Amino acid sequence: MNIELSTLTDIIGVSGEKGNFSVTIRKNPRYVDMEKCIACGLCTKKCPRKVSDEYNTGLAKRKAIHIQYDQTVPLKYLIDGKNCLYLTRGRCRACEKFCPTNAINFDDKEEILTINAGAVILAPGYKPFDPSDMSHYGYKQIPDVVTSLEYERLLSVSGPCTGHLVKPSDGREPERIAWLQCVGSRNVSDCANGYCSSVCCMYTIKQALVTAEHLSGDSVDQTVFYMDIRTHGKEFERYYEDAVKKGVKFVNARPRTFSPGKDNTGVCLSYVLDNGERVTEEFDMVVLSVGLEASEDARYLSETFGFELTDNRFVKTDALNPVTTTCDGVYAIGAFLSPKAIPRSVTEASAAATAAAVALSSVRDTMTQAKTYPPEKEVTGTEPRIGVFVCSCGINIANTVDVQDVLEYAKTLPNVVFAENNLFTCSTDTQELISEKIKENDLNRVVIAACSPLTHEPLFQDTLREGGLNAFMIEMANIRNQNSWVHSDSPEKATLKAKDQVRIAVAKVTFNYPLQRQGIKVVRKALVIGGGLSGMTAALGFADQGYETVLIEKGDLLGGAARNLDTTWNGENIRTMVDGLGERVREHAEIKLMLNTRIKSCSGSVGNFTSIARTPDGDQTIEYGVAVMATGAEESQPEEYLFGQDRRVMTHLQFDEELKTSESVVKASKTVVFIQCVGSRDEKHPYCSRVCCTHSVQNAIRLKKLNPEIDVYILHRDIRTYGEREDLYREARQLGVIFVRHDLDRKPDVYAADKNLYVEVFVPILQRTIKLSCDYLVLAAAIIARENKELNEFYKCGVNEDGFLLEAHPKLRPVDMTSDGLFIAGLCHYPKPVDESVAQAMAAVARAGAVLASEVMELDAVKAYVTDNCDGCALCIDVCPYNAIRLETTSENGRKMSRVTTDTAVCKGCGLCEASCPKSGIYVHGFTLDQLEAQVDAAADRLERSIEHA
Repeated sequence: MNIELSTLTDIIGVSGEKGNFSVTIRKNPRYVDMEKCIACGLCTKKCPRKVSDEYNTGLAKRKAIHIQYDQTVPLKYLIDGKNCLYLTRGRCRACEKFCPTNAINFDDKEEILTINAGAVILAPGYKPFDPSDMSHYGYKQIPDVVTSLEYERLLSVSGPCTGHLVKPSDGREPERIAWLQCVGSRNVSDCANGYCSSVCCMYTIKQALVTAEHLSGDSVDQTVFYMDIRTHGKEFERYYEDAVKKGVKFVNARPRTFSPGKDNTGVCLSYVLDNGERVTEEFDMVVLSVGLEASEDARYLSETFGFELTDNRFVKTDALNPVTTTCDGVYAIGAFLSPKAIPRSVTEASAAATAAAVALSSVRDTMTQAKTYPPEKEVTGTEPRIGVFVCSCGINIANTVDVQDVLEYAKTLPNVVFAENNLFTCSTDTQELISEKIKENDLNRVVIAACSPLTHEPLFQDTLREGGLNAFMIEMANIRNQNSWVHSDSPEKATLKAKDQVRIAVAKVTFNYPLQRQGIKVVRKALVIGGGLSGMTAALGFADQGYETVLIEKGDLLGGAARNLDTTWNGENIRTMVDGLGERVREHAEIKLMLNTRIKSCSGSVGNFTSIARTPDGDQTIEYGVAVMATGAEESQPEEYLFGQDRRVMTHLQFDEELKTSESVVKASKTVVFIQCVGSRDEKHPYCSRVCCTHSVQNAIRLKKLNPEIDVYILHRDIRTYGEREDLYREARQLGVIFVRHDLDRKPDVYAADKNLYVEVFVPILQRTIKLSCDYLVLAAAIIARENKELNEFYKCGVNEDGFLLEAHPKLRPVDMTSDGLFIAGLCHYPKPVDESVAQAMAAVARAGAVLASEVMELDAVKAYVTDNCDGCALCIDVCPYNAIRLETTSENGRKMSRVTTDTAVCKGCGLCEASCPKSGIYVHGFTLDQLEAQVDAAADRLERSIEHA
């Protein structure tokens, strides 16, 4: 089970073991009745008690009664018992007096609950670093020095400035903004956080790029002061380079002197450049990019459950079990393990689901209950009765769009019999309200004017079902993402546009008709392609849950790239891991291992694939419901620095082998030089290979421990030892490893002369070029995608510009591929270390397991269907990007008839077929010509009125 820690719930006791935990929690009082609260905000407006909180920006303060930030119960209010005047002093109760729904309940008491669970997943998150004790930054002394989290609130449309960026000191727009990186990270002198917080560089770049959108001026001067830019994720480097091209300045310096500007507005910074030049600059604002600290609950949870923490108070795990704590049956995810970005946190959440599912596989489905709904109301042939619900989304919509004006307008539209405004239409209480209004007003169609259907339509479809309507009798008008958020500077025009959006939605929903989801029988069997570390992990993840699994490896050995590696960043033996996994795979009763095998063809769709595999014993047919692609990547072969011409020039993997086979020779060396980013972060491969810096630093430490007299140099552009890997970087420097920074336009020069190997490199801090004679030159060669064109075509796999497989969504679906039923793991997705590859494989199993868990899988109803007008011209076949349409020829009265037919399991409802058909022979449910024409006609209404008015 997943227990959320918050200000409202505390774990106060745990007993038992894996499979049989008893968790005692204390549910703290809110003093607000959740069923009655409509989050109208009157209580907080009338509350006289102002208190500070972590979201304070200097421009606004939280009250003793406030909106719940942590989403435990979304969009509701709670009373802060420690600051409420009534609860602390026995007087006030202003909130109770003004609450229009009598939701205030001062009789609320704490409640003790006991929950029995087989497994526990802990996700208490992190704590932002508080720089208050670092007085040299002037935080809380200089008004225009803010933290990155405070700056994020200043940018937010729901923040104190409603998205219009102004300086805290005087309320004016800033023209010059600076960011200072690594505040509270990579620092063991001012704080105890020696690790890298991993996410700060990217969120700073994001803030810099979006800042211009929140200012009315034409341009803003932006400078980022950094030690190393760490954009080591997929597509991150391109984002960084894009920021450089757009004028964001990146300065390798560490300002230490902060003073207030004239009249205490703005900030004056002093810093020293690499060449020794001292610079003083004035900025309107300075943003401290604060790091991530372990949750305040970390120590308590560790003691309560009995698992270990690292020295930095993050959860201790191992590479082969990246989400499993040292307490069996207890799992940890997200920033509780280490600082990380959203994609890795989401991946770890799914990985923990797999770990828990394996642990509880023997009792799977024993407590499952299907949700029930009332019978659907028959609406076919009845007059449309449309209900319109206009959402304020707090201030996200209402601050720009006049929602009351839109509401009154909606009431005038044809067939609209009911309309109302909701503060938060997606809140639980409003969902129940909509269901009630459907019944009370005999509604048979609903329009929701709110946010994106991509994220919220399934929620509202479920609400319709609870109200007795077919889930597809709904239409959403996106008046937030496509209106208020992008037209915040034009409220009148935004309101007009919102009316247009509602009118168009009403016109379309008038022609909506009930749709039924189809089900397909699932082949409850998995295929894993690739026998490396990720592939073996995925195969075992399926098999340990009882699913029959086929593991295909094109070579004759298991292990993939991991067979060439020695240890993980913290010293775990990788070869032992590989051998252990290989033995488990070969002995597992549910795994069929096929070596020297390649996929020859693939047909079918999610839940029911069929492939032909070419094996040493001939072709074999494999039927399966899901597939995991774990085809790996490879080390590139450098084309510079005398590689291939001088045997002393080696890649990482070659030097690893040299250390293994000729350690005594390496030990006798005088100088070893490493060059980073060889073939990475350049025009050919404009991405970071993620693992190279850590690998070089590891080997540098090993050399220094092997022989302290060896001179070791690492020539780099940025050292990217993210997370707790920063400990290695610090250890290397302490051991005497010399790090020299260089730029892409001033790369090292390598040449051989008099039987010696020389490296010349310009040292910025010395402002001169040094010449190094080395015994070994180790090149951190790029990790590149494998050439799998044929396999990718079989499965319709998308790849990015660098050849790595594309995920469906980098944050929401990081291990799903664009084709349903296909999942991704390991290096074929992007370069990553062992622990992240294993976590991704486990996550892929969790996502695929959602398909295998049911004998019948329900499909979306928005699919293409063929009409009687089809004459078999086959134009739709040519344009279908999913191969979901095929031509069938039949005989009727001696005549051959051709018509197309669709595969609903493969079809995505994209509509290309309908758009290309000249004879209305194929439509898409939910997007028929009648529906589309109604939308176009409704959109044309205002245009015609505008022309008439003109």
